[in-house]
Amino acid sequence: MAVNSRATSGSDKHGDRNKRHGASRGGASAQESSDELDDHVPGPAEIAWTTHVSAQTVLFERLASRHRERQRRYHRLEHVEAVLGHVAELSATETVADLGVVVAAALYHDAVYEPQHPANERASARLARRDLAELGWSSDRADRVAEMIEGTKTHLDPSDVDTAVLFDADLAILGADSDRYRVYVDKVRDEYGHFDDAEWRSGRAAVLAGFLERPQIYATVSGRDRWEAAARSNITAELATSSP
Repeated sequence: MAVNSRATSGSDKHGDRNKRHGASRGGASAQESSDELDDHVPGPAEIAWTTHVSAQTVLFERLASRHRERQRRYHRLEHVEAVLGHVAELSATETVADLGVVVAAALYHDAVYEPQHPANERASARLARRDLAELGWSSDRADRVAEMIEGTKTHLDPSDVDTAVLFDADLAILGADSDRYRVYVDKVRDEYGHFDDAEWRSGRAAVLAGFLERPQIYATVSGRDRWEAAARSNITAELATSSP
């Protein structure tokens, strides 16, 4: 068993929402609908999108809806927002060349997530490349995003600091405090519910042992300083408690 280490309609967002409000409230006034729209408070992922990707949010809403799919327990929008937070944290001390590319890769890196599918990263990269091209990104930048996303299949051998920052941000959960780490493990186990306990333990152990065998889990100095020791401790403890 392998357990991973992890065309738009062009409709206007505000126009669609105004129509929904009017239908549900028996023709509420335009002012009332406008007031309700003003109550919208964007979350961290949407702020990252409008700051670094595009002022248009239709594709962001579609991306966010993917992270609400029923098969997801850990790989939801909360995970994306945590990765974005770690990207910001690491980029404060690491020399990032194109923060927008790193942010876009963080937003899209789990856009396609089916635990039984072996090519989620490739499919996510394809979607990112297509969406970014539609938003007017250059092919070079969109290709960089796609390459970084495909690299999250193994989190090995980042080609540059930007990629290293993305990899470390995605793996930061391994170095979380023990309580948060256990919650993460339980949620990932739920996502792999199609495996029985023996299959899960075997696949998970192979992934974890692979991390411990690396000279360094984290590719950046900042990542190692923050999470390396805790990650090795968490992984060692999980292996000890999950042995048959």
